[in-house]
Amino acid sequence: MNEPKLICRGLWKLFGSDARGFLERHDFNPGLDQIAEAGLIGAVRDASLEVAVGEIFVIMGLSGSGKSTIVRCLSRLIEPTAGELFLDGRDLLACTEAELIDIRRHKMGMVFQHFALLPHLTVLGNVAFPLEVQGVERARREARAMEVVELVGLGGREHYFPRELSGGQQQRVGIARSLAVEPEIWFLDEPFSALDPLIRREMQDEFLRLQRLLHKTIVFITHDFDEAIRLADRVAIMNEGEVIQIGTPEDLVVRPATDYVAEFTRHVSRSKVLSANAVMVSAESPGDFGGEVRSDARIHEIAGEVIGSTRPFAVVDKSGHVVGQIGREAVIDVLASGG
Repeated sequence: MNEPKLICRGLWKLFGSDARGFLERHDFNPGLDQIAEAGLIGAVRDASLEVAVGEIFVIMGLSGSGKSTIVRCLSRLIEPTAGELFLDGRDLLACTEAELIDIRRHKMGMVFQHFALLPHLTVLGNVAFPLEVQGVERARREARAMEVVELVGLGGREHYFPRELSGGQQQRVGIARSLAVEPEIWFLDEPFSALDPLIRREMQDEFLRLQRLLHKTIVFITHDFDEAIRLADRVAIMNEGEVIQIGTPEDLVVRPATDYVAEFTRHVSRSKVLSANAVMVSAESPGDFGGEVRSDARIHEIAGEVIGSTRPFAVVDKSGHVVGQIGREAVIDVLASGG
């Protein structure tokens, strides 16, 4: 894994009176019952995680799990009650308000479920707005905004107003606006959940295309495991304010740390999660293969060609070396297991 871009350790966010004092009196280790008895709400409880440079790190959980609160703590849009928070080794909790504003303007991009576009500004005006706030002169900011408008596929619509765009197009404007400042870390809180399923899939594809081009460090919030499977390098599952488990989608499905994680992932299609690497066996007859597949390829991606062959397929690593083999029976077993 690459070096960490963002680190939080022992992060707490309690809503209510004298929350910090309450934590201190309980040695920063209160239980849920104690939090409730004190009339507090434990939105984030002793959360620790690291996000690597260039990683898509997905935080997921059901409504009320704390996922939206933690992303606002990570960006300090709301103030954590306790804990440590570092961006590129810099202590964000020690930053002044002026320093935070500068960091948000130049290092962070944010996209939320509700597009919050300015209705009186065109697409170009909305995308250029963060640069205007930075004091960038008009010609430069509009040139940069136009670059990003083209990047997200809205070229030709730069003079449209938000009301003239579809929901998916409006979300593209929101994404373009957050990219205009060329952020180093990108926070997205359920950005596609309000969209129709087909548009949502299209926006996921667009998101992955942009990431292949831009290689951003991304914290992405969702409640949809299928979305997490498509997008994530790693996933953190939250419940009642706690980070329960962090791992690849495959780790969470194959090796759940708790009954909650097992139940959370129980209905996930194994063929979308399991890789060839997880199902392969030792290569018995090198060279006598029906073809080859990447070790990180998901079973649903390779099922057709493997099942269609009477010979096993070689499983190869990133260097092209054979690391095992996979046959039709193994693939059929995964497909038959369903969720």
